[in-house]
Amino acid sequence: MWWLFGRTNGSGFSSSSTAEEVTQGIDGNNLTAIVTGATSGIGVETARVLAMRGVHVIMGVRNLVTAKDVKEGILKEIPSAKLDYMELDLSSMASVRKFASNFISSGLPLNILINNAGIFAAPFTLSEDNIELQFATNHIGHFLLTNLLLDTMKKTAHETKKQGRVVNVSSIVHLLPRGIRFDQINDPSSYHMWFTYGQSKLANVLHANELARRFKEEGVDITANSLHPGAVITNIFRHTNILSGLINTVGRLVFKNVQQGAATTCYVALHPQVKEISGHYFQDCNVSTENSQARNPELAKKLWDFSLNLIK
Repeated sequence: MWWLFGRTNGSGFSSSSTAEEVTQGIDGNNLTAIVTGATSGIGVETARVLAMRGVHVIMGVRNLVTAKDVKEGILKEIPSAKLDYMELDLSSMASVRKFASNFISSGLPLNILINNAGIFAAPFTLSEDNIELQFATNHIGHFLLTNLLLDTMKKTAHETKKQGRVVNVSSIVHLLPRGIRFDQINDPSSYHMWFTYGQSKLANVLHANELARRFKEEGVDITANSLHPGAVITNIFRHTNILSGLINTVGRLVFKNVQQGAATTCYVALHPQVKEISGHYFQDCNVSTENSQARNPELAKKLWDFSLNLIK
């Protein structure tokens, strides 16, 4: 219910704004976007609203059957929607590489990359690449995906003269950890579901900030930003039985719905107000403030090198 009292700031939008409202009147025709995790929660709404604005949306999904149902549902509402889906498991580097290869082979341009997929509070598990599952899925998978698609994004920006945008969906939980525990990523004895999730979300912010720095240094017309979508009722809480039950009973009174939860993502991905803004953290469709660790350029560079080493 707190979002009912959201105040508008510089953008004119607030915590109560919806994805449709913040993209009203925007023409997304001739734009192509990839949205990861587009079969549930804010990912579905992000894909739907971008498609509503004319964007050709490629949904990166784990479950092709669910993706087919999502696509059919959106097309039923928006017959003109341009939607495709491709298999993508962010916890698997092999799957990420296959997705990127298939996308590049399609010859499609890429204007917008929305790194949205994520898992929260899963029991301690190692991915097939032997990386703690939350860090693997929420950060490393998106880091690899972004790197593999950068040449396509740069080519698209150059040929179309339209600024590209990389959008990392982080979380306010990035405030919890004091940094990245590089030497304890896979340590089960130090695993804590909240702090480990927060670490992966801090990595999302650092990744976007370092991308922004590199784009500026290279003179590339692509921006990179991160965001907190708000506390949203989605199935991301499925691994936490107690918290999931609490959300189901009282969450609808205090949490955002998915229409509001997808607003900041769609705003950062499409709105003209965000043109030329790069290396920033957004909340409620306005520039916000990340923690001091997230603004640490040396930590961002260290994470970049650490991540590069993991994906080799």
